[in-house]
Amino acid sequence: MLGKLLNVLLGPRRTTSELEGEKIGVFWGVPTLGLDALSSAAYGPEAALTVMLGAGLLASQFIFPIFCVILALLTVLFASYLQTISAYPGGGGSYTVASENLGPKAGLFAAASLLLDYILTAAVGISAGIEALDSAFPQFTPYTIWLCLGVLLCLLFVNLRGIGEAGRWFATPTYIFVVTLCVMIGVGLYNVIASGGHPHMVQPPAAPTKATEAIGWWLLIRAFASGCTAMTGVEAVSNGVLIFKKPGVRNAKWTLGVICLILGVLLAGIALLAHYYGVVATSPDSHYESILSQLIRVTMGRGWFYYLTIMSILAVLCLSANTAFADFPRLCQLLARDQYLPMAFADLSRRLVFAVGVSVLTLFTGILLVVFGGITDRLIPLYAVGAFLAFTFSQAGMVVHWVKHPAPRSKFSMVMNGAGCIATGFTVLVIFAAKFVEGAWISFLIIFIFFFTFLAIKRLYTSLQRQVKLHRPAPLEPRPEPLVVLTMGNWNKVTSMALNFGCQISREVFVLHISTDEAETEKVKADWEKFVVEPTKARGGDCPQLDVVTSPYREINKPLVAYVNRLKKQHPHRDVAVVMPELISTHWWSPIFQRHWGSTLKKTLLEDGDHGVVLVSVPWHLK
Repeated sequence: MLGKLLNVLLGPRRTTSELEGEKIGVFWGVPTLGLDALSSAAYGPEAALTVMLGAGLLASQFIFPIFCVILALLTVLFASYLQTISAYPGGGGSYTVASENLGPKAGLFAAASLLLDYILTAAVGISAGIEALDSAFPQFTPYTIWLCLGVLLCLLFVNLRGIGEAGRWFATPTYIFVVTLCVMIGVGLYNVIASGGHPHMVQPPAAPTKATEAIGWWLLIRAFASGCTAMTGVEAVSNGVLIFKKPGVRNAKWTLGVICLILGVLLAGIALLAHYYGVVATSPDSHYESILSQLIRVTMGRGWFYYLTIMSILAVLCLSANTAFADFPRLCQLLARDQYLPMAFADLSRRLVFAVGVSVLTLFTGILLVVFGGITDRLIPLYAVGAFLAFTFSQAGMVVHWVKHPAPRSKFSMVMNGAGCIATGFTVLVIFAAKFVEGAWISFLIIFIFFFTFLAIKRLYTSLQRQVKLHRPAPLEPRPEPLVVLTMGNWNKVTSMALNFGCQISREVFVLHISTDEAETEKVKADWEKFVVEPTKARGGDCPQLDVVTSPYREINKPLVAYVNRLKKQHPHRDVAVVMPELISTHWWSPIFQRHWGSTLKKTLLEDGDHGVVLVSVPWHLK
């Protein structure tokens, strides 16, 4: 029944051989791995202008110069990540590059930074999308949290169906988003040029707040730090090279190029329109309207195009979290492969998805959305720290890579990666200084928690391997028969089958009855005499020994463990095989009506026993 339900919800199981069919090309790669980067065009300029809210209308005059610097940094990152894709076609991005060239601990810091970035990518994307909805339809504002969680659950469902299917679901809103924004930018810039820099506004933008602070270097630096959120997601393609069809490297490079080109056009166009139309941020506390909503109104009016564009923005912002759903589980799989996360993260589910990673990402994202109320401005101070730390580790690692592995164009590549390392490293310092008080310290704290958690898990796996490692041939010399201990509650078919099995593996069988009721015990002794002792003597065989242990406090586990340990002390060179009869039923109601002594006894024996104690389960399948 459960299998049929999963087939309906998630689709039929897929074999490992179908993994190649799940891989994607450039057309599907842009919506699958580019949504995070492309959607940041909606909240990157917004974040920068929000920082300059106190400057009033003057903020619009500085937004384009700020984004010229950001676009230059984007160009450097694009060129640098092209080198990374060529050098590391196996994917893994910053984690792989830093681990192989800067050492395992540097790789773990890069991984911790990336994991935090992906969690924040999902949270910021969803919250920004719902804010876009609230901007167009203010009546939905009281339900922000529930709408955010609803979108998150939809993304969980879609991604559990498979990454290829997720890309196909998200392609239409992605390309509508790009086309509508490009139309808006084209019409807006045409009006700017045709009017000599003083374009006519179809509708006036929101009234700017009264200026309360002057434009200074510190304010510009803070605005730049917030605007850098527009570049998060650029690394996603280098992390996911393995999801591309052959030739994977070429498809990954083309996908990265298309994403960066579209993002650059959108960021430059939005910044220019904000500059010429005098559009500034509005306060989230009263009469909030997003930057894009204002730009669409002033250039195109509030007709059908406005609502089409707003809905595409809403869809793409919410779905931008899919970049995190594509890369977070794959990074977790690499960490699990290297034993820095539990092995369950490396297991493919029924639909060839790393389902544990998808589920953990959903949980962390949900917690962030609830804690920060689903409000983007509260999440932005935590954002970009992880991404730019990962950028820096990746670029530094690539510089070392070209030193270790010189190639015909390695000097040029080294210069590009070195420039990327310096630029992103400086940006990390700027973001840290500008956003520390606002919440960037939380990001660094989480990164360190992730880092030390990875090390603790690695120590655990190392300890386990040290204990079970063997450097000598298998000891296959003859061993004495084990002593068999059979637990018996009362005489029935299940007990009879278990006793018969125990007698086959040893001539010394001890049947233990733990007495909690005197009348029941007398019946067990009578049944034993009638059904075991007398038939065995009649055949001339050796009868197993029945031992009765009284348990005044009605405990089962402790008397059994004590009995087994006593046998081990008496026979230190022999194993003890505990045979446990169990009733097995596939009915859903069976757990309600059956006692579960078997599972608790197993747990107790495994935890309190030693290497000489073996558990044997003898099942009786109920019809």
